[in-house]
Amino acid sequence: MKIGLRVDVDTYRGTRSGLPRLQDALDQRGIRASFFLTVGPDNMGRHLRRLIRPTFLFKMLRSRASSLYGWEVLMRGTLWPGPIIHRRLGWSIRRLGDSAHEIGTHAWDHHLWQVKAHRMSPAGVTNQIERAHEAIALTTGRMPTCIASPGWRCTEDILKVRDQFNYTYASDCRGEDVFQPLIDDQPVGPPQVPVNLPTWDEVIGLNKCTKLDAFPTIASHVKHGGFNVLTTHAECEGGMAAHDFEQFLDVMLDQGWSFVPLSELIPDDIPAGRLTEGRVSGRDGWVSVKAVESE
Repeated sequence: MKIGLRVDVDTYRGTRSGLPRLQDALDQRGIRASFFLTVGPDNMGRHLRRLIRPTFLFKMLRSRASSLYGWEVLMRGTLWPGPIIHRRLGWSIRRLGDSAHEIGTHAWDHHLWQVKAHRMSPAGVTNQIERAHEAIALTTGRMPTCIASPGWRCTEDILKVRDQFNYTYASDCRGEDVFQPLIDDQPVGPPQVPVNLPTWDEVIGLNKCTKLDAFPTIASHVKHGGFNVLTTHAECEGGMAAHDFEQFLDVMLDQGWSFVPLSELIPDDIPAGRLTEGRVSGRDGWVSVKAVESE
């Protein structure tokens, strides 16, 4: 009856407003979660260039992105340089550092990682992770213990480069169970704790799913006696969908579910697996997934 709870903080606005509200909501309910922080420049507005792709445009329209994120977020890094999040909003990040939640590395430049990480040189990947890792440690006073690639975009080459950071686990992909990545039959990096439940922005607008239906739809995917990991976003569940998310937490807690940081889902005996590319309903473009055995 456990649900691993992951919170991605992707933007300046999410760090400023969504992170404190989400932290308060969880703390009031005695819930610990895994927070993954973006701490460098907020250039998320550059994603607007992807509007020429029909799948991305459809996602933006059905999720009402302008209402969800606000034009302030959607324009960041387009007409002017994006602000460095950890320098401007250290107070919010330090507040999280004083809590009992797990703290992990998400990104230095979230936009850059999503669109270019799979094409970056090993030195470029190292630089992005190292800058985020050090900024989080400096701001929170705690070393980040885990990592999650933005947009679930990770490759075997990235796993090799990232091994040097000694994270206790990663959450870079979608899949149905925890696994130890293998490359050429050799373990590389820490165990992967995949996400298997759909996110708010993946269900909203699909199959006539409304804002009121979103969390009940997500709850319908939770497996009794099975593996469950949910990703929330400070910009969504700490913003426009905050009230609905808090109601969802209360309903699930009343039903006997507990929300836990992802580390609590790692078994003693971890099966091997492989990372590959795949697709997820409701999400634009490719994501990393656990390869099925037939592959």
